[in-house]
Amino acid sequence: MTLEVIGSGFGRTGTMTLKCALEKLGFSKCYHMLEVFEHPESVADWGKVARGEPVDWNKVFKGYRASIDWPACHVWRELAAQYPNAKVLHTVRSSPEKWYQSFSDTILHHITTAPPADDPRRPWWDMANKIVAVDTFGGRPDDKETAIAAYKKREADVRAAIEPSRLLVYNVAEGWEPLCEFLGVPVPDEPMPHTNTTEEFKARLAESQNQ
Repeated sequence: MTLEVIGSGFGRTGTMTLKCALEKLGFSKCYHMLEVFEHPESVADWGKVARGEPVDWNKVFKGYRASIDWPACHVWRELAAQYPNAKVLHTVRSSPEKWYQSFSDTILHHITTAPPADDPRRPWWDMANKIVAVDTFGGRPDDKETAIAAYKKREADVRAAIEPSRLLVYNVAEGWEPLCEFLGVPVPDEPMPHTNTTEEFKARLAESQNQ
């Protein structure tokens, strides 16, 4: 098994909805930050990524056919090169401002508020803070203009690097049709999933931290 779909879009661009949709379409399993929470042993590999150390991508994504969301979207270039037959999905919101509002209401606090050094969650935080807060947003994820500039730059970089036939810039609000056409699969006879609202995100994260 190898990656067939690579997500390059930031978290809070419908990535949890897309994970459910891709798995419904047969691209199972789909890697997402949720997988890191469910498999804490994987934090070691992502910690290496955060430190700029090499990792075995086939090991990291063993058993997965797709990857989206952080931390995987951080290495979209590497994954696109590693899996040249994979298609690239770049998820966006209806506007950068709406993305930032969702990001600031959810992820921002958790990547900028460090748990104690002896907290079991600290290795995850160190990784997420470095990859998201530092590397993606230059250490200023709480600055709206900086964050939105990074959001726009990511889309521009992906469009410049990936040939159009391999790329879909996609808003999950568009529904099944453009996604299924891009992936070459039939459109399901059921509504597109919709999950991980701001409230659901907070509840899920609280649950994972209390385990």
